[in-house]
Amino acid sequence: MAKKVLLTLGRLPKGLEVARALRRAGADVIVADPLANHLSRPSRAVSKSLRVPAPARDPDGYVAALADIAERESVDLVAPVSEETLHAARIIDRPGAPPFFGAPFDRLARLHDKKSFIEAATRAGLRAPETFSAETAEAAALAAANDHVVKPRLGCSGAGVSLRKKGARLGDEDRRSGKIVQRRIEGREVSSLSVAREGRTIGTIIYRGLIFAGTVACCFERVDDASPAESWIADFIAAESYTGFIGFDFILDKDGKAWPIECNPRLTSGVHFMNSDDLAASVLDPHFSGAIRRKPQRAFQEGHTSLLMAYADLFRARFGGFAQKIGAMARSEDVLFEARDPLPFLLMTPTSWSILKRVMLKGESFGEASTHDIEWRGALTSDAALPADASALGPPSRPPAFTDVRDAALGP
Repeated sequence: MAKKVLLTLGRLPKGLEVARALRRAGADVIVADPLANHLSRPSRAVSKSLRVPAPARDPDGYVAALADIAERESVDLVAPVSEETLHAARIIDRPGAPPFFGAPFDRLARLHDKKSFIEAATRAGLRAPETFSAETAEAAALAAANDHVVKPRLGCSGAGVSLRKKGARLGDEDRRSGKIVQRRIEGREVSSLSVAREGRTIGTIIYRGLIFAGTVACCFERVDDASPAESWIADFIAAESYTGFIGFDFILDKDGKAWPIECNPRLTSGVHFMNSDDLAASVLDPHFSGAIRRKPQRAFQEGHTSLLMAYADLFRARFGGFAQKIGAMARSEDVLFEARDPLPFLLMTPTSWSILKRVMLKGESFGEASTHDIEWRGALTSDAALPADASALGPPSRPPAFTDVRDAALGP
């Protein structure tokens, strides 16, 4: 009998990539998303799409809805996708819940926190840049002596990141609770995705952005000369005994050393470079003993967004930027187009309209617009104080009775 897999988000290309891989492996894929209409809904890879509460606004209702879907649909596995991963991980605490392809909430929270992630790396004996809470004397000294970065501890999609020169004074807004100061490393920035089982790295992809929508790459290419980063990742995954998807952002300095600047304990765009059969096997089979092979393609793009960014340069008379983007697109394969499953590509604009209108009407970046209702802010309410010690970021209280989402079914 085919396994039933519940994906906890359908609006992003990386989730569609996983859905297609799982379907080709014979799995029955159900998608849960707070959006009524989303990118994966018309895909042939998805047998059913269900609407759930937005976890950023109703975290308890969201987890209860996932648990209800899992029970009602006899789900065999829950696989998270993006920023909703921390919320979705709370299903582990629900009695009778199916297996969750990922780490428990407390570990995810610790790694998502940019300060406690650096502390975890340091405890494991791994290289990491100095990082301090912004309100501390250590942070002020670091800012005075080094080029540095000020950013939110729990931020996502690059929101609120500020690059500063040494000697720049930290203002009151910088020093407020919830921000960190990190020594700035000069070099080449790359990102990664790894799939892991109980501390064993099954596959790792290193890649870099070619075209960006805000701070989110919409066109990217594989990087094959970053072995120090791959070694660092394997050591960290082993030290954490990690299971699930996990990504990192690195700076490769002029000496070739890999410096991690943050951890993304979730799926990243690196998934597009992974062999689909191996990716599905690594998720579906807890005893998978192989390694995930790479696709032969070296570059991928979300073509609609990449073209929009190219035209933005053209309209602003940035002809060099326009030419660079068109060149990058010409050598990249689209992540949405698939002849056997054409509708996600053809219907990208209407199915993503709820995200696109926030970009166009509210001036948000694509990253902010696509995660505003699913991001985890460190507490059950967005105005709750962030604990000074990241170790205090424990699991939220157990949610109340299940929320029935039967009327929210969107159909295949």
